[in-house]
Amino acid sequence: MNILMLHGINHDMFGKRDPAQYGTITLAQINANLQQLGKELGAQVDCYQTNYEGAMCERIHKGFLDGVDAVLINAGAWTHYSYGIRDALAILTCPVIEVHMSNIHAREAFRHVSVFAEIIKGQICGFGEDSYLLALRAAVNAVKHAKK
Repeated sequence: MNILMLHGINHDMFGKRDPAQYGTITLAQINANLQQLGKELGAQVDCYQTNYEGAMCERIHKGFLDGVDAVLINAGAWTHYSYGIRDALAILTCPVIEVHMSNIHAREAFRHVSVFAEIIKGQICGFGEDSYLLALRAAVNAVKHAKK
């Protein structure tokens, strides 16, 4: 099972950026934890981060062409306004799970809306770094149920 983890804008600054919201864990640590849990669950997790919207769309297209089994995405601020990334995600035929470390519904009003909401399997937010691990478990389960 191949899972694609997409990290969006500013996530390369995890560990330094707003520790009150995001803690002190780094992106490298998040990726390592995902890959370790992936091994335990029988999934290969490929992690990708970019600060460029077009590059994110191109990586989603590659995931489609590669036939990934599921996609996890924390698009950061793009979640709330990027119709380009939304349209790229809509191309996918696999489960897509939106992830956020903070509870976006308890933050600024603009963060309450996800332009991805209508096309994703679900959203996990508010559990810090555990949001990623919960999302990976959900993705693996969604893929297993889809194959039955």
